Formats: sequence, structure tokens, C-alpha cells
Amino acid sequence: MGRYARLESALELSRLMERHYAEALDRRHPRPVAWVNAGAPVELLRAADILPVYPENYAAMCGVRGGVWLCEAAERAGYSRDLCSYARISLGACLERTAAPYEGLGRPDLLVCCNNSCGTIVKWFEALARFFGAALFVIDTPYMHDGLPGHAVAYVAAQLEDLIRWLEQRTGHGITASVLDEALRLSREVTLLWREIRNLCRVRPSPLNAPDLFTHMAPIVVLRGAPEAVAYYRRLRDEVRQRVQHGIGAIPNEQYRLLWDNIAIWSHLSRFYYLFAARGACFVVDTYTGAWDAVPEEGDPIESLARVYTGVYLNRSVGFRLEHMQQLMQDYACDGFVMHNNRSCKAFSLGQPAARRLLTEATGAPGLLLEADMCDTRAYAEQQVRMRVEAFLETLAGRAG
Repeated sequence: MGRYARLESALELSRLMERHYAEALDRRHPRPVAWVNAGAPVELLRAADILPVYPENYAAMCGVRGGVWLCEAAERAGYSRDLCSYARISLGACLERTAAPYEGLGRPDLLVCCNNSCGTIVKWFEALARFFGAALFVIDTPYMHDGLPGHAVAYVAAQLEDLIRWLEQRTGHGITASVLDEALRLSREVTLLWREIRNLCRVRPSPLNAPDLFTHMAPIVVLRGAPEAVAYYRRLRDEVRQRVQHGIGAIPNEQYRLLWDNIAIWSHLSRFYYLFAARGACFVVDTYTGAWDAVPEEGDPIESLARVYTGVYLNRSVGFRLEHMQQLMQDYACDGFVMHNNRSCKAFSLGQPAARRLLTEATGAPGLLLEADMCDTRAYAEQQVRMRVEAFLETLAGRAG
């Protein structure tokens, strides 16, 4: 029990990501390269014929391969161990470019970031700007306590207009309405495909488990607004549909359905989630991969982008997140939930102890709060984690019995 059903699309995913990184490193290519964070309006960059590259995605990939040595390289240069491990891996890779995977992503021509996920992003990109001597554009989004008022949308939209002018001045490439509309159309289509794939996990047994969702989310981040992402997710959607039609689950003998909260533990992507799969527990939904399912609306493209990127999950209140998790628990028929109290991501982990208690009170489902880190293995106590997971699974088994 517990072996994962391998997706045939995984091989195509590897090829797709390899091509993306190869293009970023190929300086013979005429397109300028911009390093961006996951919450930046990438559609504008694609409309300006700029190749967007994501240090966050790169750091996650390094985390899977074992990126703690890059964290240590950044720490030796004076960066605190308390900083986000994504930031430390990225900065460490800049310092150790000849040894780092994909040469640390090469060298950016431009930097664009948005503070809709956390304040660390801005400081991280400021450090990158100093290191490379590259121009940086920062987008400021108001925090959404109780919805998105019109004046906040206008405030962000004005910055996006400034970003367009900034990009045009530095690249000499104008952004036409038709090209931007096409980038938005592709972004809309790929987002709807990703949403459909995630929704297919509502069936029992679930065709996907957390490692599937975390691995196959890469194109929705890195290639959003690109035609190759649409082609890839159509293929993945069709494969997942076939699993549903034939009753194939991500893990054999699914017994428990769980919700995951926070970023994946990339450094233990297989070993950690196998602890659950071996006992028939499948993570059918999570709060992380759903952060990219906001669909750009029809109409004014700038206003639509302002709404999408201001309303991202990490820019919402703890109350909103709690209601969202409660709805996910209901929609996906979850028996319990696991919260990753992520040492690196304070923004995602904020309020989790209270949210765990309130979510159990609202749903009656047990929850586990685990302390770890998304990439830094020094913050992962394997024996302690195993003991707490086993105790949680015993609780689920007792309730089922």
C-alpha cells in the first residue's frame, strides 16, 4: 500500500521545464530576461516579449535536489538563517553560480516584484538588484482585510500602467492591446485548466495526491500566459480525467482524505508524504496550489490584472483563509487536515495555531500542526515528524473505526 500511481505527463513536464531554463540561460536569444516573483503580473512581461524567470520556482527545485548548501553560502555572506529559505537559496546560487544548478539562473536584465505575498520578497529583490546592478520595479498592493475597494484597484492599476511604460523604455518594445489581450486569453485558459484539474480531486478515490499537485503546479507559475502551458495542462487534464473514468486513485486503497495548508516540504517531497500514503491517507486539496486559480476577468485588462494580483491568497486576512479552508474541507470531503508551520514563510504560517483550533471546531475534523521548513533540512526533525504523523493517523483510524 502507498505506492504512487505515476503520471505519464511527468516526463513532458521535465522536458518543458528543462526547455524553459535552457532558454533563460541562452544569451544568444534576443529576448531580455526578467526575474520576477510568483505574484508579479507576468502577462505584461510576456506582452512586452520579455522572458520571465522565477527565483522562487528555482529555489523550490533546488530544495528538492538538496539546496541547504546554498542557504549556507548565503549565510556565510551575512544573510540571516531566519530569512526565507527561497531567498537564501537564490542569493546563495548567485554567489556560487558555477556550482549551482543551471548556473544560478544566469543573469537578469530586469527585476520585477510585487509585495502581495510578503515583505521579504522586496528586500530579496533589492539585494538581487544590487548584486547584478539591474533595474528593479516594485509593485505595492494594499492588504485585503475585508475585500478589495475600488480605490485600491485604481491604485494598483496605476502602478501597472507605470510598469508598462518602464518596460517599454528599457526594452524598446511597445505593448500593443492585441498582444496583451492574447497573453490574458492564454492566462485565462491555463488557469481554468488548472482549476479543472484540481476540481477532479473531489471524486473518490482522488486521482492526484499532494506530490502530484506540487510538482505539476510549476507551469502555472513559470509559464502562465504562454501557449506551451495551455498545451501541457490540456494533456494533464485529459490524463487525470482518464484516471477518474477508470477509478484509478493516486494511492491504492484511499481511506482518508486530507487538506494541506502552506508550501510543500520540498526537501522531503517523497519521504514525508509517503508516511501518509502508506496508511491510505491522500492529500486531495491544498491552499498552496490553489493560489494560482484566480481567472483574469474579461474587460479592461489592466483593471483585471490589478484585481487578480491584489487578491492573491497570501494578501488576504486570516479570517478569509479560515473560511476558505472550511469550504475546501466540505467540497473535497476531507477527514482531516495538516498545517505546515513553515519556518521560512511567516506570511503563510501566520495565525495557524488559532486557525487549527477554529477549523476543527467548525468541521469536527482533527488537524495536525507540524513545524518544518520548505527547503532548509536543518529545520526538519525527521524522527519527531514521524512520531507526530503516526499519532495523527492513529487518531484518524480511531475515528473511522
